[in-house]
Amino acid sequence: MRAFSLLLLPTASTAFSTSRFRYIASRTLGVSRGVTATDVLKAPQWPEAWPYTAADFKRQDESPDDYFYDTPRLVYHIDEPCVAAVTAHYADVFKSFGDTPPDVLDICSSWVSHYPKDAKLGNVCGVGMVAAELKENKRLNSFVAKDLNVDPTLPYEEASFDVVTCVVSIDYMTNPRAVMEEVCRVLKPGGRAIMSISNRCFPTKAVAIWLQTNDLEHVFVVGSFFHYAGGFEPPFAVDLSPNPGRSDPLFVVEAKKATIF
Repeated sequence: MRAFSLLLLPTASTAFSTSRFRYIASRTLGVSRGVTATDVLKAPQWPEAWPYTAADFKRQDESPDDYFYDTPRLVYHIDEPCVAAVTAHYADVFKSFGDTPPDVLDICSSWVSHYPKDAKLGNVCGVGMVAAELKENKRLNSFVAKDLNVDPTLPYEEASFDVVTCVVSIDYMTNPRAVMEEVCRVLKPGGRAIMSISNRCFPTKAVAIWLQTNDLEHVFVVGSFFHYAGGFEPPFAVDLSPNPGRSDPLFVVEAKKATIF
């Protein structure tokens, strides 16, 4: 897997180059058919230092996000088969906590968190952009309307949650390392952070590196955010795409908060 990881990120001393990236990607993927999302994070070769530049997190529309998200959108941002797939994954995650209902935080939350209706949960909180959407989310016990691109601080005490979720929104984060550091802080030791990703987005608000990379490269990029945030066990990925080629792709990139630092 070394060759695949090298295709995805430049060396620590080299600024990100789209043309260089595409050249290496075309050569590497041509001889790496059959690579899966799980393979991508099995043995990644991370650059020693954070490899991204400010340009990688620029958007086509740099106006305040409040303007773009001002109107509530009470719609799914993935298709219904993907909704069912992520809900089933959450069901398995929540069951793993046994008889103790987990406390859960949904970041970049909206009118729905895709949690199973019958899941027994403890305290369920949401942080999202639009208060009107969050008010419609029946799964939340409480919420905070906040733009994490302006201030990535999560308004919760350290070690407050067993699980932190985020559905198809990490591609909009302009400071993802800081957000992941906060996710780590609010997780309990051994807690799970679950980033679900697909290929749908609002392209004018997605960051540049997301628009310049493909599905498997997205998996690597999100895994790198966990790695460089620190405090997590090695991330892993699974492909939850319910109908490959016929409905939206869906991948989960996940990591546990380390129990020993």
